[in-house]
Amino acid sequence: MALPGRHRGAATTFKLCSLLLSYPDRELLDARAELAGAAAALGAARARAALTRFCRWWRGEEPLALQQHYVETFDLDKRCSLYLTFYDDGDTRTRGTALLRLKRMYRAAGLPLEGAELPDYLPAMLEFAADAPGGRGQIMLREHRAAIELLRLSLHDRRTPYADVLEAVHHTLGELSGADRARAIGLAAGGPPRELVGLEPFAPPELMPTADARR
Repeated sequence: MALPGRHRGAATTFKLCSLLLSYPDRELLDARAELAGAAAALGAARARAALTRFCRWWRGEEPLALQQHYVETFDLDKRCSLYLTFYDDGDTRTRGTALLRLKRMYRAAGLPLEGAELPDYLPAMLEFAADAPGGRGQIMLREHRAAIELLRLSLHDRRTPYADVLEAVHHTLGELSGADRARAIGLAAGGPPRELVGLEPFAPPELMPTADARR
């Protein structure tokens, strides 16, 4: 799981955050020392400090405890969803349109989404931000900045070390605009919208996870 040598600056931080926000399976856990070393070598001081704090905890926990913590944080608490369009659109048809747009953005950049995850899965978006040419990945992240901010605040509320990974993303993207801050406050107050029970799935068939997806 070596980090490509071409990644520098913000791209390196995004790549690290993508990996650290992924489910801690055996492959990822076996790379803990390598990823902690990469975090300690970051040039950006605030991102380096945040990820170093996270890795100190991450390396000291037993694998099963880490996996249980991850599931409790990201799978069982809707306030901490890693699927960013959920904050704006909930499980509605509108979300399907947003997901399709994201998928087309991946493809247009020459980096079509692979695997079973939906295109709004934050680790996938961060990996795209690390690799996409012309700053397209950062544009994608900034379009969802309010949702990222809401996730960051929710992780702090849970007092989970994963909040430090979102801190690194936050510092790398720069300060929020007034509009993004207001949007995050609005999302927190209103919660994601819902549709009536019995409606068809929110995403088009081509975007739905395959049967072998982890979640």
